[in-house]
Amino acid sequence: MGFLDSIGKQIGGNPVSNLEGNQQGALLQSISGLISNSGGLSGLLNKFHQNGLGQHAQSWVGDGENMEITGEHVQQVFDSQQIRQVAGQTGTDPGHASNLIAAILPGLINKLTPQGKQVSDSEAHSSLTGLLSGGLGSLLRR
Repeated sequence: MGFLDSIGKQIGGNPVSNLEGNQQGALLQSISGLISNSGGLSGLLNKFHQNGLGQHAQSWVGDGENMEITGEHVQQVFDSQQIRQVAGQTGTDPGHASNLIAAILPGLINKLTPQGKQVSDSEAHSSLTGLLSGGLGSLLRR
């Protein structure tokens, strides 16, 4: 099963593939902002731990299967203003934006932590910049 297929199963349909190119770019930029505003990769992972989702976050760093999250999980970790900001940037409503974040974040964190090892925030930022320049397709490739 491919990454997009698993997203579709997780949230009923494939919200990412329905986004236009500019919306996909806005989504990646928005998620990059969420990571930055969380204190980098380590801060983001810590936010998930603090909100009872540490096992999920750790699975994304590890080299095994990524545990899925839902839009509701995203709403536990990020405040409503942050989600509304992502919604505004992607031209979606906050509920849909939460689902988009949930669909992308586990795979993104997995790609930012090669060989199942957490990297420094500066290394993660550099990798994230590379992924952003490659667009959503670079994230969805396995």
